[in-house]
Amino acid sequence: MTEKEKMLAGLLYNPSDSELSSIRIRAHNLCRKYNSLPETSEKRKKILKEALPNAHNDIYLQGPVQFDYGVFTTIGKGTYVNFNFTCLDCAPVEIGENVFFGPNVNILTPIHPMVAEERIGFSDKNGNVSILEYAKPVKIEDNCWIAGNVTICGGLTIGKGSVIGAGSVVTKDIPEGSFAAGVPCRVIRKISEKDSLEEESEKYFEGK
Repeated sequence: MTEKEKMLAGLLYNPSDSELSSIRIRAHNLCRKYNSLPETSEKRKKILKEALPNAHNDIYLQGPVQFDYGVFTTIGKGTYVNFNFTCLDCAPVEIGENVFFGPNVNILTPIHPMVAEERIGFSDKNGNVSILEYAKPVKIEDNCWIAGNVTICGGLTIGKGSVIGAGSVVTKDIPEGSFAAGVPCRVIRKISEKDSLEEESEKYFEGK
């Protein structure tokens, strides 16, 4: 297996591998170009398509954004991403349709060794040292709202239609249709008809 195949399979891999380094550098350069352009620039669409080939054309990323690889992230139609979005997609990241992200959201799939000495590196039988890590995928299903300053760790799914409160650190699966918040993030309650703004919206349109 190549190091890329190991990485995507959730196995230990060496991030300094030349193939992975090349993909990362390309993604970082594309993000830098995207972030340097005015939000009204038509050039941003072309750059975004290069950086995120598995994203729908109908998405909006405010910027600045930072993807580690880009090619391992899928984004569905109608998704909106606010300022300062970081996605370390060492494992596949799947973002559904009509997902809304507040500012300063982080999706972090890499998992580093807990033992301090192992973070410095592992030695093979010839004494060569390699820094090894692994990564776990993230899936955010359709129609979710991820509020500002949320961190989403690897190895979990956020269910369809859920809302993640501001400042949360998501470390476990969140069931469909839940309001969840906290550090670590936990389900507060199910989202229900009581949360609807339909009545207020009718008043709004009546007043126009």
